[in-house]
Amino acid sequence: MSSANKSQGWSSSSNSTMTPPKTKPRRLYQVWKGNNKFLCGGRVVFGHDAGSLILTSFLIGGPAITFCTRMLVMTKGQNPFFVYPVLIGGIVLTVLDFLFLFLTSGRDPGIIPRNSQPPESDEASDTPTPSMEWVNAKASGLKIPRVKDVTVNGHTVKVKFCDTCLLYRPPRASHCSICNNCVQKFDHHCPWVGQCIGLRNYPYFIMFISSSTLLCIYVFVFSWINILREGGKIWSAMSNDILSVILIVYCFIAVWFVGGLTVFHFYLICTNQTTYENFRYQYDKKKNPYSKGILGNYNEVFCSKIPPSMIDFRAWTSEDDDIVVGSTPPESDRGFMGSKEKFDIEVGQRFSKDAGKGLPIILQNLDYSAFDDTTKRKNLDHSSFDDHFKRNIGDSERYSHRSSGIGSSTSYDKRTVTPIS
Repeated sequence: MSSANKSQGWSSSSNSTMTPPKTKPRRLYQVWKGNNKFLCGGRVVFGHDAGSLILTSFLIGGPAITFCTRMLVMTKGQNPFFVYPVLIGGIVLTVLDFLFLFLTSGRDPGIIPRNSQPPESDEASDTPTPSMEWVNAKASGLKIPRVKDVTVNGHTVKVKFCDTCLLYRPPRASHCSICNNCVQKFDHHCPWVGQCIGLRNYPYFIMFISSSTLLCIYVFVFSWINILREGGKIWSAMSNDILSVILIVYCFIAVWFVGGLTVFHFYLICTNQTTYENFRYQYDKKKNPYSKGILGNYNEVFCSKIPPSMIDFRAWTSEDDDIVVGSTPPESDRGFMGSKEKFDIEVGQRFSKDAGKGLPIILQNLDYSAFDDTTKRKNLDHSSFDDHFKRNIGDSERYSHRSSGIGSSTSYDKRTVTPIS
């Protein structure tokens, strides 16, 4: 093999070796660090406990479908002007209830993008405090105050630093430990819908619990009417329509839960509070900086446009993209050799900027006379020196021996050291 062909062969080999494996691009929802569950390619965003929707759907759909089936059976031999409107009303309320349930649980509640590094602070302090220790360990001595003061409508409001998302939470935002996300205007995490309730799904949540309350009242009232239409004594009519009695008992119990929840949230809307703020801060002791009056508060919830999501979960990204997903910095930012980097010394994967144009690093700046001096000094025989040479430059090199006369010495010609093609 000629010298040019050998050089060409080594160059092509080194080029193929030094080419880093390409990271397959992925959607952001596929590498998201929160505990969310996604469907339809990231278009539908559920919370961590989305499986509870099965139970909630059964608790809503079971009685509703039973009532509609009961009314459908009553169409035979009953006044159609009464049965059909009641049946249609029950179907409409059931469909609306499930629609609002899906809109509440299947959309981004207002997740705030997380950072990979703590933000720079103008309020750095030289006095170490327990609240700064975690940030110092992550940011090379950068000290960030745990709480900052911001002004909202002329009032001073404290915002906290989130250790998980590495950001100062906006006013009224909080971190959900279940979904592992900071959420705008965080109200609470609802296990019945399996999702956080925040800025972007709170109106749908109000409509969901309101329609559930109306559906319970609707089924309760018309189940009683069906019993009363039987005529005769009340106990006799109830014994003849056990299904209506079961629906009455079920709806009577359920309406206390969903009805009480609905009344409580309408009170929160009147005072412009979230559930978290109501239990944590008790704004009745001081003026609420967010209140705009009863009409203004209702207008803010029901008539204001829902802001767009701050995160495009369908955006293309790489798995090591840490700007949004909050992973550790890539190894290129921490130095060439990382703890997880594989380094194969036999083929010389670690190259300089001009790698591929000449010999690999393992052969560059190699002092071959040192091996010759070592051989003479230790009087190594041919076989032992072969092993010594192979351990230093690898099995990918060829070498030759020149021996002559008694007490022969071994010398090496640098030009004969060529890689295996």
